[in-house]
Amino acid sequence: MFDSMTIVGVGLISGSFSLALKDRGLVKNVIGISRTKASIRKALDLGLIDETLPLREAVAKSDLIYVAIPVDATVPMIEEILDLIGDKQIVADAGSTKHALCTALSNHPKRKRFVATHPMWGTEYSGPEAAVREAFNGRSCVICERAKSDKDAVETIEQVYRLLGMNIVYMNADAHDLHAAYVSHISHITSFALANTVLEKEKEEDAIFDLAGGGFESTVRLAKSSPAMWAPVFMQNRENVLDVLNEHISQLRKFKSCLEKENYAYLWELMENANKIKKIIK
Repeated sequence: MFDSMTIVGVGLISGSFSLALKDRGLVKNVIGISRTKASIRKALDLGLIDETLPLREAVAKSDLIYVAIPVDATVPMIEEILDLIGDKQIVADAGSTKHALCTALSNHPKRKRFVATHPMWGTEYSGPEAAVREAFNGRSCVICERAKSDKDAVETIEQVYRLLGMNIVYMNADAHDLHAAYVSHISHITSFALANTVLEKEKEEDAIFDLAGGGFESTVRLAKSSPAMWAPVFMQNRENVLDVLNEHISQLRKFKSCLEKENYAYLWELMENANKIKKIIK
């Protein structure tokens, strides 16, 4: 499908994307670009990329340029890439927010060669060593503002994600950011907050982590996620994240009130209502 592809960022998402395409024979050569030489060396050692080049040379050589870096750096990077591409090349991103990016690119003369995507998968780990095979299989991928991209560019990206085993969902940028706040961003903030809560208590109780079991580990694992990746997400999606946080705080207050007032019937009712999530998440 692609003679050559550039991945900007050689971490979890881009590295896993590269492995998936390589494993399926969808790309012959992968060029990697990163801010750090150590990441490039690691990506080369792991076989995520085949070479590294300066951005201008990499873009000139590539059919697809795939950008998976922190969202605050994504806008200027894609603007620079679009300035360099021809009429047949495709640029796609994997960012967790879309409104700021799509707004910034709306008037770019090469906007139609860009496809805004968000593969809904990730782990708490980062860097080239975090890349895994078959990461996207069975997951959903959101494509935003499909009508603003050239038909051939969208169809190519759709084909790639479907060959990786992904289900395609279409949204506008605002709807994406709202839904992402509920299903992803709030989970990370909650995990960061819970970790800080326990770390604060651990100052008084030395043995607290000796008691941490699977439930705690699964709830707090996202707190290991990179601040460099997630702080920009929270800031770019600030309004939606605040709305979700306010609702989450309201729910926490209900549980708090039940315990304060010894209203165990309502406590039971709150938990039974929460059990309805079983219909959505198996």
